[in-house]
Amino acid sequence: TESAINQVKKELKELHPEWTEEYTDLYVKSAGLTIYTTQNSSFQHIMEEEVKKDKYIVRSKTQIDEDGNYKIGQTAMVLIDHKTGYVLATVGSIGEKTAVFGWNRATDALRSPGSTIKPLAVVSPGIDKGIITAATVFDDISYSSGPYQGFKNYGYAYKGLITVRYAIAASQNIPMLKGITRIGVQTSMDFLRSVGISTLREENANINLTLGALDVSPLEMAAAYAAIANDGVYIEPTFYTKVIDSEGKEVLVKKQERRTVMSSAAAYVVKEVLTEVVRSGAGGYTAIPGISVAAKTGTSQNDEDRWYCGFTPYYTAATWFGFDKKETVVYAAGNPAGRIWDGVMETIHQGLSG
Repeated sequence: TESAINQVKKELKELHPEWTEEYTDLYVKSAGLTIYTTQNSSFQHIMEEEVKKDKYIVRSKTQIDEDGNYKIGQTAMVLIDHKTGYVLATVGSIGEKTAVFGWNRATDALRSPGSTIKPLAVVSPGIDKGIITAATVFDDISYSSGPYQGFKNYGYAYKGLITVRYAIAASQNIPMLKGITRIGVQTSMDFLRSVGISTLREENANINLTLGALDVSPLEMAAAYAAIANDGVYIEPTFYTKVIDSEGKEVLVKKQERRTVMSSAAAYVVKEVLTEVVRSGAGGYTAIPGISVAAKTGTSQNDEDRWYCGFTPYYTAATWFGFDKKETVVYAAGNPAGRIWDGVMETIHQGLSG
């Protein structure tokens, strides 16, 4: 609801540039408006309950709060119906929600997406343009000179000749650096912009873009993955559908941008590649019995940001976990973002199949 109100305020100001922040606030609070939100109250409750669990408390090793306690890691999650672009639920913190109408990590936090950007920066545009396929082979080896000098795989693990499908499943960096070199950094930038990544700057035009060398919000990552899930059609995410005043007049009606960003055939292949992450890769614990799950894990430099982005035939979700002031996240059960994603998605898919 808070995100819906913030979106309504922003769009009212765009409609009435002469309105001040104060007047817009006052109008929304006192004009007797009815906001038709996209929130699914049941899913919102499930998400809020999941992040209250003690198992997600990760304490800082260095940062102290005003009470003298070590600060805890935070999270943000966005759940979208990819067929409509409706945001069904969001959370922006671990534990009980305290701030109201404040800064929201789900929509406002900009962090490095790590390897979750690989399907968007390389695999999707490469397959759509016919430059690579799921079976394209790259040589996954270490380099001491040339364009890949200084880049490494996580844990210094190299696998030799490997297909795009298995390079994504194992989250190998070298094959994706070769992939972005082959398709061209500009092709990658263009595709990222087409799926709603608004934070790209010219300084991001580098091959390390495919390793997460940019900052992006959980909302934009969810919407970008939703485009793959929605057969290659990007739909601008929204928190509301319309706003009416006390007299029943329409004040705002949300018109979402929609655009085809890749062919449905290419989207199908990318989905198949991402199911391998759950079938044989690092996302095995997020499998949902009877449901097809496609996903990608992400870890930024020094393990400061942990991500999990993915979808089923029903819903798309992106989850981030980390400290507001960057610090290595140490979590015994692997990837806390993935664990939260799994806890929420398992619950909301109960009774569904496909």
